Amino acid sequence: MMLRTHLDAHDGSEAIKSGALQKAIGAFIEKFKPEAAYYTTDNGLRSGLYVFDMKEPSLSVVIAEPFFDLGCKVTLSPCMTAEDLRAGFEATGL
Repeated sequence: MMLRTHLDAHDGSEAIKSGALQKAIGAFIEKFKPEAAYYTTDNGLRSGLYVFDMKEPSLSVVIAEPFFDLGCKVTLSPCMTAEDLRAGFEATGL
């Protein structure tokens, strides 16, 4: 699964000053142990991208709510490795 978080400059600055952003990121990383985590800007927003294994769909609430509380836009998208893609192509029978 890929989690993308986007936070505007004003809300982001407030969340950083209060420590809330660091707390939300730290809690997510500790609980879900992403295999990759990247931080960047996207369309002028502070952004985080995380690749991790989400065991069940109901966890989307647990994952997203702390970021929503900060004013983040949150996107969860299934993603796959090259091996997963290859297996998917093979499964199509084409």
